[in-house]
Amino acid sequence: MASKRRVTLDEVVVFFEELEDPRSSVNRRHPLASVIVIAILAVLAGAAGPTAIARWADLKADLLLGLLDLPHGIPSKDVFRRVLMVLSPASFQACFASWLQSLRTEAAAQTGVEQPILAVDGKTLRRSHDAGKGLGALHSVSVWASEYGLSLGQVACDEKSNEITAIPKLLSLVDIRGAIITIDAMGTQKAITERIVAGGADYVLALKGNHETLHQAVIEHIDEQLEGELSKAQEHTTIETSHGREETRTYLQLSAPRELPGFSLWKGLKSIGVATSRCLRDGKESVEVRYYISSLEVDVKRFACSVRGHWSIENGCHWSLDMTFREDESRLRERHLTENFAWLNRFALSLLKQHPGLQSLVMKRRSCGWSDTFLMEVIAGSTC
Repeated sequence: MASKRRVTLDEVVVFFEELEDPRSSVNRRHPLASVIVIAILAVLAGAAGPTAIARWADLKADLLLGLLDLPHGIPSKDVFRRVLMVLSPASFQACFASWLQSLRTEAAAQTGVEQPILAVDGKTLRRSHDAGKGLGALHSVSVWASEYGLSLGQVACDEKSNEITAIPKLLSLVDIRGAIITIDAMGTQKAITERIVAGGADYVLALKGNHETLHQAVIEHIDEQLEGELSKAQEHTTIETSHGREETRTYLQLSAPRELPGFSLWKGLKSIGVATSRCLRDGKESVEVRYYISSLEVDVKRFACSVRGHWSIENGCHWSLDMTFREDESRLRERHLTENFAWLNRFALSLLKQHPGLQSLVMKRRSCGWSDTFLMEVIAGSTC
């Protein structure tokens, strides 16, 4: 494995120097870039809000004053809260673009993956609702690079049903060229396939009742093929055994027939597929069947990898955010503050994922809080 180039915290600060400061110039005592870098460090170390960021910064004053431009000392919790409340989430996220690109380039070199799977899915911050102000819980859609362990972008929307309009916005924020985009049935929309193909990517999209006619036509066509010799189809089976459970997954992929309803309206449509999961646990069997449309040529192992890779956004990203970052327990409610902090969590998770240590994510995050050396290794050593 290639060695990583070490960088200083000064090089991290550079990523945020062009970000426009939305604060009033009156009594603006703390450089914006320094405030943001402290927030990232504190979140890596376990902070879950502005008060915790300020407390961590106070305890680490000797370290921070020696590394960052802090002419008036350590900022107060009100400074961190105000900055995260007034920063536009889109602008805040955009200033991470260069850093993310460097992480993505390094991850591609380390893994050898040339066509990454970019899983798109939504997540609700369950305790972010504010009944007094008529605000529901914040729902956001994000892109997760499965093989790289990187969160590449997020867009907030008020409800899960609004994912349809949020996904195109999200895809416009991320370089999707050469990738395979995977989305569940909510995002299986003609306009979204056009956006994906125009961006130079392929797609594997799930089918359900929201496209009942197409869904049923795909089921019937595959059933017809299963009754024959499957001469033009490819099949792949995997078996996994763990924790007293045996799961057999069977994938079937074949060319999409032009007779499918609306075939010409689905940009780049080339294949259809089905994934069947049979799980045996404690003598009981459960079966789940999912159908897909795709712009990929028939290559069932790549199709299987895409289907399986999509669920890493649940297991590798959303589950980690809830279990390691306790995101579902957060009571932050102001919209910009909540969205910006959600992004800090995702970016911190990405940095922890890039660290080569064998410890669990929970232990890595604790180590960031315990050891300044380890913290610097995560934030600087992962930036190449």
